[in-house]
Amino acid sequence: MCADVVTRFAPSPTGFLHIGGARTALFNWLYARGRGGKFLLRIEDTDRARSTPEATQAILDGMAWLGLDHDGDVISQHDMAPRHIEVAHALLEKGAAFKCFATQEEIEAFREAARAEGRSTLYRSPWRDADASSHPDAPFVIRIKAPDAGKTVIRDTVQGDVTIDNAQLDDMILLRSDGSPVYMLAVVVDDHDMGVTHVIRGDDHLNNAARQMMIYHGMGWDVPVWSHIPLIHGDDGKKLSKRHGALGAQEYQVMGYPAAGMRNYLARLGWSHGDDEFFSDAQALEWFDIDGIRKSPAQFDFKKLENICGQHIAAANDAALRHELAAYLEAAGKPALSDAQLNGLEKAMYCLKERAKTLPELIEKGHFVVASRPIEADEKAAKHLDTVSRGILSELTPHLQDVSWERETLEEVLNGFAAAKDTKFGKLAGPLRAALAGRAATPSVFDMMLVLGREETIARLTDAAA
Repeated sequence: MCADVVTRFAPSPTGFLHIGGARTALFNWLYARGRGGKFLLRIEDTDRARSTPEATQAILDGMAWLGLDHDGDVISQHDMAPRHIEVAHALLEKGAAFKCFATQEEIEAFREAARAEGRSTLYRSPWRDADASSHPDAPFVIRIKAPDAGKTVIRDTVQGDVTIDNAQLDDMILLRSDGSPVYMLAVVVDDHDMGVTHVIRGDDHLNNAARQMMIYHGMGWDVPVWSHIPLIHGDDGKKLSKRHGALGAQEYQVMGYPAAGMRNYLARLGWSHGDDEFFSDAQALEWFDIDGIRKSPAQFDFKKLENICGQHIAAANDAALRHELAAYLEAAGKPALSDAQLNGLEKAMYCLKERAKTLPELIEKGHFVVASRPIEADEKAAKHLDTVSRGILSELTPHLQDVSWERETLEEVLNGFAAAKDTKFGKLAGPLRAALAGRAATPSVFDMMLVLGREETIARLTDAAA
């Protein structure tokens, strides 16, 4: 146990909870929870123009659906701005940062000249070592003083040691001329103040690590353990985007994928534990480690997602499935089921959940439970209810009035009735399915009869015969 492990998830509230962000949150959650540590949530809302309360709520709702609980209060990065400013001035006092009075025109002129001469356009300010007595009474920004020479080594548990030539590091702005802190400063200060020990994030942030390390070193702070994980790609090998399908975590809830299946599948995107594909939350918490994360991008595959989700539905507790079905209908904006319908589905789970890969499929396979009389047969099922079939159902009904309502007895009665009609039970199954469910593809006739009970079964057969 490592009780001092602290991870965080730090999304920007400018839209939904991206499925890639959901996986990042999951990896952080698994790593912390599996070690008895803390998992923190910070909303990086410094971009006030694009950050919205609705987007923040969408992130919170997405994490709640996935079951990724966090410790303590949600931290707003915007609210921490005074602390970010304080650290910028501390860096200034330490000589690790400086005031830069260069105008935008001067900076652009420097870059144009650098481009013309084939030099790097990374900005190194002429004010780096200027004496304070030479400072004009003019607007300024505060910049970090990037190292002049040498190399910076990012020790990354996924990518290995990544070496950056310090000539590639610019004198990064910390405070803008209006006194507001930049994102790069805010991230470092927040991670330090929140006690974050392990930063697990997408590898699109890898280059940021070298720039952020300048702030850690300037303040004399411990650098966290870096783990930059590969991004998720579509089946065409390109970065996951809208053209590959749904991007928001809650879209998957609306499509009816169970949360446990999503957690399992997302964990397997870029991480593995031997050849294990299907596993429980308890196993994931026990097994998850950074060592199992691959360097190469993971590919999102809907067929694999459905397969994993189907296994989780089959393994789920019946009462838990009932609860998740109700939550799915609410999230998808569909009519709620009555308690009686939910009770019926829960009773029928034993003959439904082995066959469904999503919650809508589970409801469809349980249509015979949620449907009410008179049962309306769809086009395919209606073909089994011709005049002859209706007559057979009418003859069958009296045989069910007083028999013991148990599977063995029902099988005996129906098979005996078929034999008396000089036919096989299979010939009776079509009309029975149509009468009981209004569908041609259903669970076993006997399972439906047992779930519905004697009274409802006979009532449906009577309706169909009429």
